[in-house]
Amino acid sequence: MGAEQPETIAAIVAAHRAGTMTPAQTIARTYQRIRDHNDPAVFISLRDEKDAVAEAEKLSAKDASLPLYGVPVAVKDNIDALGFPTTAACPAFSYTPAHDSTAVERLRAAGAIIIGKTNLDQFATGLVGVRSPYGIPRNSIREDLVPGGSSSGSATAVGAGLVPLSLGTDTAGSGRVPAMLNNIVGLKPSLGMISNAGLVPACRTLDCISVFALTVDDAALALSVMAGPDQADPFSRDRPLQPLTPPPANLRLGVPRNGQLIFFGDKKAEAAYGDALKRWTALGAKLVEFDLEPFYETARLLYEGPWVAERYLVIKNLLASAPDSIHPVTREITAAGARLTAADTFSALYRLQGLRKIAERTFANIDALVLPTAPTAYTTAQVLANPIELNSRLGTYTNFVNLLDLCGLAVPASMRADGIPFGITLLAPAGRDAMLASIGRVFHADTKLTVGAKGVARPPLAPLPASDGDDIPIAVVGAHLSGMALNGELTTLKGRLIEATRTAPDYKLYALKTTPPKPGMLRVEAGTGASIELEIWSLSSSAFGKFVNAIPAPMAIGTVRLADGRSVKGFLVEPEVLGEARDITAYGGWRAYVKEAATT
Repeated sequence: MGAEQPETIAAIVAAHRAGTMTPAQTIARTYQRIRDHNDPAVFISLRDEKDAVAEAEKLSAKDASLPLYGVPVAVKDNIDALGFPTTAACPAFSYTPAHDSTAVERLRAAGAIIIGKTNLDQFATGLVGVRSPYGIPRNSIREDLVPGGSSSGSATAVGAGLVPLSLGTDTAGSGRVPAMLNNIVGLKPSLGMISNAGLVPACRTLDCISVFALTVDDAALALSVMAGPDQADPFSRDRPLQPLTPPPANLRLGVPRNGQLIFFGDKKAEAAYGDALKRWTALGAKLVEFDLEPFYETARLLYEGPWVAERYLVIKNLLASAPDSIHPVTREITAAGARLTAADTFSALYRLQGLRKIAERTFANIDALVLPTAPTAYTTAQVLANPIELNSRLGTYTNFVNLLDLCGLAVPASMRADGIPFGITLLAPAGRDAMLASIGRVFHADTKLTVGAKGVARPPLAPLPASDGDDIPIAVVGAHLSGMALNGELTTLKGRLIEATRTAPDYKLYALKTTPPKPGMLRVEAGTGASIELEIWSLSSSAFGKFVNAIPAPMAIGTVRLADGRSVKGFLVEPEVLGEARDITAYGGWRAYVKEAATT
């Protein structure tokens, strides 16, 4: 398991494309590592190895352009994945989903192979990782420490080198605290950027699916694959993801006023944070003091205010019918939600709105905040002896983030002399995800830390793709989709996949008699068509010109209306060729049609 083996997503995909390692070999290696790691508490359910290897073997040369070509992925067990039960770490709650969550569907479409569902603090309630009937996953860095929660299994799976990518969720810090405790990257996107369709909610208004990876570039890549609006999720938002860029020349980072930071007596954590700030200064950032107190006040609202009622709504039936099936700590926290009134809720919402305005002013002259991810670290024994207070302490710098609609990126900062990892989190207003990744990747590289727990050297920073700043989006619906026959025409022109989304319900889709097979999409009278799946790619203006110039009749480029109201240039068909074409609108997209055609 040394540094000579590809460990990051980027290295694994490069090895697959070069043929030095096959996707099937990578999947087999994953299962061997799971056996060697020998911790039954990491996964709640694990896919049969032969089945996963067989899927990897089916990936062909045409799939090599997929961004996650043959990458093994673990999924937190409160996110639906077809073929696995969803338990939320509560056997009495378990159900079998009929289809993938949108996030998992998009990962699979990008070439990822789902290998298992990971353990969590039951119903995603906790930051410690010890509240599960399926056991306590071992912290990958120091076995006496809590793994961090609620995304304990997902974080330890990446930290231990079992998979290079996993999905967590984050309501109060569950995508960030376990990242610090396992020396990995935790990316908490802007609310609504990744669809929550197929997620068992903790707090529906605050939840987001998060990403664990070994590097910021890997995490940003995974986000780019999953990001994009989704009609199936009413909380989904259209928040286009910008590309990574060099850090701004005059980066301004917010640090709390003197005396406002809390470390609960952990002098080593305090020193590590001071060292991280020195590193930022050496990298050219200007540190600007801000008032952290309104953020602390926001954090108190999360568990002292009405948002606990959202957690109660998820499990109220189970609380009534089988209370003993719920972890006692989870039960104690959640049951309090039943006692909250509508007046309590509105009172808290009014206060929160005022605090959001204060946060907006804070960011007026600051690019991002830089805070400790957690103030300290605790052992499993300490947390079991004092479960609620110590859990609460771990959320000191995370509980306010989703309430204030911020995006966050947790990155490793140092390894303390006592072997406990320390990390920082960058926070910014929603929509600045790419900016956080752009600065966080440089900081992480500068630490020279190994990644995860296996002593694997951090790869040098990859050069950013050149952009002339005038990229043009284009919608594709057929053979140019990722993994399809003509996708190489886009990747050869250095096209980037921006998002997978759908049209407005004003289109019909036809299978044309062409070689290779292609669909034609026709605009029809509003409301008489259907919503068709598509992908939006981005091309430089010169590449866009070359691409459009090469498009043969009867295809044409026109304006395509998307489900969320946006308009984008994309493929349409000339109507006179549709006489011999088959209407395949009912399939909802070319992928579904091709999949069925292959089996008949």
